[in-house]
Amino acid sequence: MPDSIAAPPSCLEALECSRCGARLDVDRWHGLCPHCGGVLLARYRLAAAARTLSPRALLERPPSQWRFAELLPASRAPLTLGEGMTPLHRAHRLGRALGLERLYVKDESLNPTGSFKARGLSVAVTVAALFGARRLALPSAGNAGGAAAAYGALAGLPVELFLPSDTPWPFRLEAAACGATIHLVDGDIADCGRRMRETAAGEGRVDLSTLREPWRLEGKKTMGLELAEQLGWELPDAVVYPTGGGTGLVGMWKAFDELGRLGLLRSARRPRMIAVQAAGCAPIVRAFEAWAEQATRWERPATYASGLRVPSAIGDRLILSALRESRGAALAVTDAEMAAGQLELARSEGIFAAPEGGATVAALRALVARGAIGPDERVVLFNTGSGLKVPSVPTLHVP
Repeated sequence: MPDSIAAPPSCLEALECSRCGARLDVDRWHGLCPHCGGVLLARYRLAAAARTLSPRALLERPPSQWRFAELLPASRAPLTLGEGMTPLHRAHRLGRALGLERLYVKDESLNPTGSFKARGLSVAVTVAALFGARRLALPSAGNAGGAAAAYGALAGLPVELFLPSDTPWPFRLEAAACGATIHLVDGDIADCGRRMRETAAGEGRVDLSTLREPWRLEGKKTMGLELAEQLGWELPDAVVYPTGGGTGLVGMWKAFDELGRLGLLRSARRPRMIAVQAAGCAPIVRAFEAWAEQATRWERPATYASGLRVPSAIGDRLILSALRESRGAALAVTDAEMAAGQLELARSEGIFAAPEGGATVAALRALVARGAIGPDERVVLFNTGSGLKVPSVPTLHVP
């Protein structure tokens, strides 16, 4: 955020455990709830936020996620590379092919570091630096690691990454170029997390693992805040979102609740949240279909979409709750369907999406075919990253 424009103060009030309801002061770095191990959520003084956060005020603020300063921590001293305010494309040709009149694509590949992960890591590294972190560490399937390395470099903090040994080379190159120390681990991202927690933490090391701290979620929720603003303070009928760790889906559901409480939305109606996973790693889909309260680990996860190769999500209860509260859905697509979705989005709209973005196209096609999405509904697909970071599309022959 430019120095010449003074940001409104954050209205952050406390942290609240999503499981036991315990309230914690925001006086130091917190991981999981110290009482029950639940995920912590940031809570804000919404009455105070409403005094300065308005559609008119936003028009005068810089085009980044930090424009929503009242609903973010440490908003007056952010570590930012200009993340957020990604385009919301009207997908005319793809919409016609699917029989949909109002289809949109929110393209997160235009964030710094090429993915939506920049949003969460900008906020998390900002808060970590504020609380005196000396080192940062996290397991990653690729994009989060690159973003952590970039914002760590911006903060002047060393970053340790624990990546699966088959992580595509572009992700490793990006992280190494930004100065991160890379540890390759045989296994999936859950194995990487275990390896990281087994290593000596050392004084001042902060764990930035997905939802093991509350701040990455706050950055991810800005996708929902932006979506409302870009649609004239009306929400879509459905949001189709690729779901690995699920922080983005949970964050957007939180954002919609906060906007409703602030009185900024034109309607009380919320979108149906639709989680898309890979057929080779679909723990949330399995739990959703079984009406389970939490998901069990998916054994031997396999998919070329590294962001969806998450065998167990610490935020599984929150994801499932959002899906059910919204009367949404969860479905899995094959790698071949995902790849076809990548090509369809590229050839109809000029967006070369990550495999995860292709998965949303494949899922939407299935939803339309079964009548779960109507032709006149307003639907938003999320492309979470750039296809340029993944070396191949399984069904594409390149001369």
